[in-house]
Order: sequence, then C-alpha cells, then structure tokens
Amino acid sequence: QQEGQPFTVDTTASFIRFTGNGVGKNHPGKFKLSSGEVFVADNQITGGDFILNIRSLDLEEEGSMFDDKLKPHLLSGDFFDAEKFGTATFTITKVEPYKPASGDTSLVEGANFNISGNLTLKDVTKNVTFPARVELDENTLKAKANFDIDRRQWQMNYGNDKTLGDKFISETVNIELDLQAKK
Repeated sequence: QQEGQPFTVDTTASFIRFTGNGVGKNHPGKFKLSSGEVFVADNQITGGDFILNIRSLDLEEEGSMFDDKLKPHLLSGDFFDAEKFGTATFTITKVEPYKPASGDTSLVEGANFNISGNLTLKDVTKNVTFPARVELDENTLKAKANFDIDRRQWQMNYGNDKTLGDKFISETVNIELDLQAKK
C-alpha cells in the first residue's frame, strides 16, 4: 500500500527516450507511458509505479530505413521482443536527497534526488539508481533524469561483440526521462 497523495502521470506530456549507440552513430527513440502514478507525502516522493508501452516506440530519425528495418529489429526478439513483452514497468523503491558521487555516469542539471527503482524489461527485474531533478508544487510534479544503463542486464545482448567491427552495438543505452504528473 502506497503512502501519500497520488499524482497521475500525464501520458501525453511525458516520455522516456532511449538512445542506443553504434559505431559513429546513435539512434534515439521514444516510448510512451501507458500509465503512471507517483505518491507524495510531506513534499517527498514516497513511491510510484509506471508502465511503459514498448510497442509505442517512435524513432526520431526519419526515413524508411528506420521505420521498415530498424524499428522492427528493435521490437523483435533481438532486443525488446515486443510481441511477447508489450510493456515494461518501473517501481520506485527509494528516494533520497541527491549527493554527488564519483561514479555518476550521467547527470541531469540541478539533480536534487537519487531515485532507485525496479526496472522490469522482458521479465527481468533489476534495481537501478539515478539522479533526478524533481520539481513539486501543490498540484504538479515534474521530474527529469538522464542516465545510462547496461542493456545486457536485461538479456539484450544482440550485436554486443567487439569482433563485429563497425556492426558493434554498445551495451550502454542512455535513458532520458521527462515526467509530468498532476494531483
């Protein structure tokens, strides 16, 4: 049972952006949220649950190469396996005041909280922690974050082999969160 006042994520104004990196190229794409809720008590986030719609993947690069080849490839079993796993989930497990750490791989400007949560992709759940900038007033909550994950932790190993030369795909995926929620 979550404590606090629920704020409902505005799924039209919120997005999650993934950028995968190849040799000399990167491919940003956005996912929409199917739903999300953040719980707030005493001006603190006490919890939250989010459902990502994997099939909503929209690549930012235009053209048939991306729409007809890259997108189906990303949604296939090589990566997200969207047919089998149409959603991913993120559940907040801990929110603490942000303290800069030497291991910060990625940082949003003005970070004020470290958010930890369980990210479930393809039936694999891993806890991730990232710095976020959270702005909160009476009726609105905005959160931004920018961090890297290692996709291999979620059994996405495709193309991650240095011997592939220029076909190598980095295991590091950048994630940018832009969340807006209303009471």
